[in-house]
Amino acid sequence: MSKKHNFSAGPCILPQEVFQKSAEAILDFNGSGLSLLEISHRSKDFVAVMDEARAIVKRLMNLGDDYEVLYLGGGASMQFAMVPFNLMKSENGKAAYVDTGTWAAGAIKEAKKLGKVDVVGSSKEENYSFIPKDYKVGNEYDYYHCTSNNTIYGTQMREFPKVDTLMVCDMSSDIFSRVIDFSQFDLIYAGAQKNMGPAGTTLVVVKKEILGKTGRDIPSMLDYSLHIAKESMYNTPPVFPIYASLLTLQHLENNGGIAAAEIRNEAKAKLLYGEIDRNPLFETFCVKEDRSLMNVSFKLMDESKKEEFDNAWKEAGINGLNGHRSLGGYRASMYNALPIESVQVLVDVMQNLK
Repeated sequence: MSKKHNFSAGPCILPQEVFQKSAEAILDFNGSGLSLLEISHRSKDFVAVMDEARAIVKRLMNLGDDYEVLYLGGGASMQFAMVPFNLMKSENGKAAYVDTGTWAAGAIKEAKKLGKVDVVGSSKEENYSFIPKDYKVGNEYDYYHCTSNNTIYGTQMREFPKVDTLMVCDMSSDIFSRVIDFSQFDLIYAGAQKNMGPAGTTLVVVKKEILGKTGRDIPSMLDYSLHIAKESMYNTPPVFPIYASLLTLQHLENNGGIAAAEIRNEAKAKLLYGEIDRNPLFETFCVKEDRSLMNVSFKLMDESKKEEFDNAWKEAGINGLNGHRSLGGYRASMYNALPIESVQVLVDVMQNLK
């Protein structure tokens, strides 16, 4: 069976090496005679996995011991509630959010249940076609929340604002894809299934000193401090997704780290956006300056050619190109593991459409 060119938005493409090593671990983990799926999460073999999975994140992000790394369940959507529970004051709590898409809107909805939320910037009225930039966030807020990349609309924050409060970022769909100063953030979270592993675990990177200051009685499963104290094992962790995420991060580290990944991602984006700009049959949904390197959302300008185009990319072995149901069109998700050869296959199909 020929390998597909996987442009799926998530669960995402992963390196073939990760699939191979994960498969071996499912059959026999570390020569133990037991599957990774059945070993105790308290065993020395998995404790070593958890320790390295946390350590490698700080190495890749160049963060020190003032940060803690957690692997939690519940997806990034769980963080929509965990963030305000842990950072928004119980009395007169207030947070600033920027609304750049569906997932940012979801985070805003949950935060409003725990305190006052000011939406300091939004592109909702323009169908999220750009990243708001002209706003200021002062120290009257408990924290500021942003979403770095928007998978549905194909926009990405190329720069982050200077704010006079804590900065929180949902990096679910572009984490580890480009070089940024991770120390400017007080809390980062990301669902694994967009760029670093299979669905089932969520990465949280948090500066320890910001916790325990809200005056809230936080439910145990939502309390970062408790998860930190239990070294990400307050309850049984999602063992397989954590192991696969570790393998993915090791692959990234062994292949030049984030800096090398950014060069590859820039090249893929240049190739595809170049064809979209050249070819009058295609157009993106967003403004050029805010185009995402990870998710290229675009539309066909002549709907009479839709059947021909759809048949062509499917025959070329391309998978996962349909746009999100809320937007339509097409979406090419080009996460770290997608080779530029797959992008060239898509560009060839686009060029052959007349």
